[in-house]
Amino acid sequence: MLRNFLSYYRPWRGLFLLDFGCAVASGLLELAFPVAIKAYIDHLLPSGDLTLILLAAAGLLLIYLLNAGLMAVVTYWGHMLGINIETEMRRKAFEQLQRLSFAFFDKQRTGTLVARVTRDLEEIGEVAHHGPEDLFVAVMTFLGAFGLMLAINVQLGLIAACIFPLCVILIAVFGRRLTRTWQEIYSSVARFNVRLEENLGGMRVVQSFANEAHEKDLFAHDNAGYRRTKLEAYRHMAASTTLNYMGMRLVQVAILVAGAVFVARGALTIGGFVAFLLLVGLFFRPLDKIAAVMELYPRGLAGFRRYQDLLALRPDVQERPDAQEAPPFRGEIAFEGVSFGYDAERPVLRDISLCVAPGETVAIVGRSGAGKSSLVSLVPRFYDPQGGCVRIDGTDVRDFTLQSLRRQIGVVSQDVFLFGGTLRENVAYGRLGASEEDILAAIDAAQLTELAESLPDGLETIVGERGVALSGGQRQRVAIARTFLKNPPIIILDEATSALDLETEERIQAALNRLSEGRTTLVIAHRPQTIRGADRIVQLENQGLRERTGDAGLGYAGAV
Repeated sequence: MLRNFLSYYRPWRGLFLLDFGCAVASGLLELAFPVAIKAYIDHLLPSGDLTLILLAAAGLLLIYLLNAGLMAVVTYWGHMLGINIETEMRRKAFEQLQRLSFAFFDKQRTGTLVARVTRDLEEIGEVAHHGPEDLFVAVMTFLGAFGLMLAINVQLGLIAACIFPLCVILIAVFGRRLTRTWQEIYSSVARFNVRLEENLGGMRVVQSFANEAHEKDLFAHDNAGYRRTKLEAYRHMAASTTLNYMGMRLVQVAILVAGAVFVARGALTIGGFVAFLLLVGLFFRPLDKIAAVMELYPRGLAGFRRYQDLLALRPDVQERPDAQEAPPFRGEIAFEGVSFGYDAERPVLRDISLCVAPGETVAIVGRSGAGKSSLVSLVPRFYDPQGGCVRIDGTDVRDFTLQSLRRQIGVVSQDVFLFGGTLRENVAYGRLGASEEDILAAIDAAQLTELAESLPDGLETIVGERGVALSGGQRQRVAIARTFLKNPPIIILDEATSALDLETEERIQAALNRLSEGRTTLVIAHRPQTIRGADRIVQLENQGLRERTGDAGLGYAGAV
């Protein structure tokens, strides 16, 4: 894991060296200050040379100015390093989410995924900036301060060193506890985000059932759990900080007493005594750095583990290494002995075979839950069958690249998703870069022109999150307009007109019939008028597919 983490520094070597070098230089200048104070008290003050004293003070001020500049570089450019790494990780996480198949999202909750791409990576960015430099500077400062302390007085140096191991042990113990606690916090944040996202997204359902009090109770429970876990982390932090503080103060008191004795005996100069007290602060400052890293590291570690787990996921639907770009489809579709189930132990489809000729419109009917949507979802490879295969123009769909396959298949489903942008943007999503003329033609074909003209901002009207500003029928017409714009050779209509009134459905159905001309179309519907223009009607049931010789009122003609 550490090797994987360090690999993200590789593109930013120069920035890392700048940040790291300035941090080290700043730490060395901090060590030089007590030495300068010793010389100032022991040599300059007794000399009485005011000019030399002022020059030394000016030199010390220049050193402070230099150190201030170094600290500014570390603060700004160091955080730039962390943000660059965080941005790269976020890009990879988002691209990974785009690759994962429907089966993954069927089992995940949106709030959890949002937390992985936001909160987790923010903590990782902080670790990327502070982790390496703070640890190195802490060790360097500790060794440098200890060496200078021994140079001033060995006995006082050993007194200070006696309590240091105890402080390190305390930091290690509380650090492990913090790691476990912050992992629990991340789980709490994920649950918290899920609760919030579901409540806001389902507010109409909540209010329509008057369940606001129930939602408040659920939110209060998750909120209280998050509070308890975070307070546990801060309790460990408070204990660690307090014990470290007391340890440093005990050493300072011991040094004050022992140093006074050494000064009284003439074994230590006053300048050496003052310098030693300053070095004690520097000697224990690494503990503060280490404690800060131990607070930050568990959060970053927990986030990076979750990030790695996300990147390690492999989509259920993957391209074969030798997958080829799909040629323009004629539109022949063949299901050959297809078996499929979302859970391998509970198959939805069993040994289904069906052949659809190019340009043919086939309606698939059957009871709810029979697997109609599951069957057509195998064509664009939203899922892969556990048995058998799906072929287009005689070629297994798994032999095509996913993008070239899906570019030639249009899907209009009952559950329409619209983005929160404008009406124009949602229609144009069917073919990015389409001309204005093509967009308007698709809108007209989907019977959306009248709606667009009635809206206050026309096509630039914001439709709201998930198209909340539009009715169900209007949302479905936007989805149909996308398909008109995409103009694919294969069309899948999964209850595409279920939310329309009968008059509008007749108009849309006429448009869909025009769209289906010369294209292979799979239609799933329950209304007789929706499937009236189909070339064939097949019924999906437990025993397989049966072809119907007429409309919904006729009997079966035999197994397909």
